[in-house]
Amino acid sequence: MKLKKSVISIGLIVISIIYILLVKCIDVASIGPNSSSVGFSHINELFHNIFGYNPSIYKITEVLGYLAILVVLIYACIGIYQLIKRKSLKKVDKEIIILGIFYVIVICLYVFFEKVIINYRPVLIDGVLEASFPSSHTLLAIFVCGSGVIINNKLFKDFNYKKMVNILLLVLLFLIVIGRLISGVHWLSDIIGGVLIACTLLYIFNYIINKK
Repeated sequence: MKLKKSVISIGLIVISIIYILLVKCIDVASIGPNSSSVGFSHINELFHNIFGYNPSIYKITEVLGYLAILVVLIYACIGIYQLIKRKSLKKVDKEIIILGIFYVIVICLYVFFEKVIINYRPVLIDGVLEASFPSSHTLLAIFVCGSGVIINNKLFKDFNYKKMVNILLLVLLFLIVIGRLISGVHWLSDIIGGVLIACTLLYIFNYIINKK
């Protein structure tokens, strides 16, 4: 079982890398603002023309993104509380420490894709052409909320409380991803990239914390 999960983890990483390369190389055309080049241009342009740009939904997803960051801070505070109370990093729940490491990985990926441009946005934000791939809100929402659901099953004993928190996390995840999808500030391939990378991290995270 461990070997199988390890193979799946490696497979997901490889698939993510291949997808990134395909977006960078396949069907590239200058369909973006300021004639910026976009991979998978035909399907991306078709999808963008269907939904267009909705600044109201965009602003809502920006606010919801701050809620996802708040979730990160809550788990960080739980870790800090455990560290202070137990007076040793070794006594902090391993799930919290591993979660913190994955948060750092997510931040590193964000910085990486800000420097290594795969696609630019289909619209200018405040007159500026910004990096668009992968959708950082999608990546953040899926990993933060998904990992929250996973870790809550280990942190909290009260079933009703745990269920309520998990439902709120899943609702937040859904609203951010769907909102980002139809807001028009990302190409379809950006959303798919965010989903793929986040699910890869989520699978590996779940595998590690449940590894005996």
